[in-house]
Amino acid sequence: MQQLAPIALFVYNRPDHTRRTIIHLQKNTLADESRLYIFCDAPKTDADKAKVNEVREIAKETTGFKTVKVILRDHNLGLAESIISGVTQLVYEYGKVIVFEDDLLSSPYTLQYFNEALTRYATEEKVMHIGAYMYNLKEKELPESFFYRAASSWGWATWARAWNSFEPDIDKLIARFDTLGILRFSIEGKMNFWKQIQEFKAGKNNSWAIRWYASIFLKGGLTLNPARSLINNIGHDGTGVHSNRENMYDVHISQQPVKKFPDIITENEKAYNAIKHFLAHRKGNLWQRAVRFVKQKVA
Repeated sequence: MQQLAPIALFVYNRPDHTRRTIIHLQKNTLADESRLYIFCDAPKTDADKAKVNEVREIAKETTGFKTVKVILRDHNLGLAESIISGVTQLVYEYGKVIVFEDDLLSSPYTLQYFNEALTRYATEEKVMHIGAYMYNLKEKELPESFFYRAASSWGWATWARAWNSFEPDIDKLIARFDTLGILRFSIEGKMNFWKQIQEFKAGKNNSWAIRWYASIFLKGGLTLNPARSLINNIGHDGTGVHSNRENMYDVHISQQPVKKFPDIITENEKAYNAIKHFLAHRKGNLWQRAVRFVKQKVA
């Protein structure tokens, strides 16, 4: 069998989330044949030290994989720099990588999906990213997996050939967008992707993910995605540094393997429209939005 992709797991100060993420990974088909690298960021403040140390102990005690290597950062990198440096390190060594953060629960078949897709599309230059998360779409007649333009950061994989196109310089990215490009990038205005670009430029976020999606989009690349999510993000509970308390993105994790992959390398129009519909309606009506706003404020 071909060499499986290494798994990069990025953790910080959430021991309960980290433990659950690892337990789900351990239950994956191919886990015992996969190399796991756990990147542990250093505390940003003294208040974070206890939780950071607890996470590091969990990392050191992790078993169930072919190998486990724990990387302990000696100073705080922050999520963006940590992921960029860790992904760069592993794609340089292995040519490909599977990426998890500390709040992602996986299906037993998530690693299998990633490795099969990484092998299948290894030389397809247009395919630049494999995502494992998918919204709770209403459209039921979608293929098991499909190509789409946007890149989800909630469980993903890529190759060195694609990662080489990652452009971290926000000014260089912005300079290449025109009005039509902004509209297409933002799923016809249904998602705040362009706002994220502007907020990064203004120093209001430090997102690596929006720059990665922009790099893929400007290259004319596509992302592979499952119709039924192989990941659920449990980080929207107010504990994360970069997330709010909300449940609009919760999904039931598929317990079935993805067996069919698209042969034609083009965006699936039906899937695109289903995603656009979800994004347009994800926040609910005015009353539901008001309730969510209040819950976030009092949480």
